[in-house]
Amino acid sequence: YAGPGNKFWPTLHEVGLTTRRLSPWEYCELLKFGIGLTDVVKGQAGSDTDIDFGRALPDDVRSKVSQFTPLVLAFNGKKAAKVFLNSQEVQYGLQLTTVGSTRLFVAPSTSGAANGYWSIDPWRELAQLVGGATL
Repeated sequence: YAGPGNKFWPTLHEVGLTTRRLSPWEYCELLKFGIGLTDVVKGQAGSDTDIDFGRALPDDVRSKVSQFTPLVLAFNGKKAAKVFLNSQEVQYGLQLTTVGSTRLFVAPSTSGAANGYWSIDPWRELAQLVGGATL
């Protein structure tokens, strides 16, 4: 989320998931706000076209979710959600599927490459769902 066009960090702050705008180098601070980060595909970075989703490990993410039991597992974009859910189609917002008691949520990608699909509204919905920023 460190690319110059990525809206991840400003979005977290704008919707109230963090009390201030964090920089990418402060990613460890997310834990203070009850936010953890993980990837469906480990060891790769870049846009979706650069990532080999054939190497995805959704069961590893399910294991982490089962271990840490977050209130919500949010996907930053539809591609990772589709891979995780093994589905060709997902909609933005709260999903019917859960992992144990953890609810699943799909938000529009904050990537600059996804600007054509961008809306902050689902991110606001996510913030309301989890209760906003806490310290």
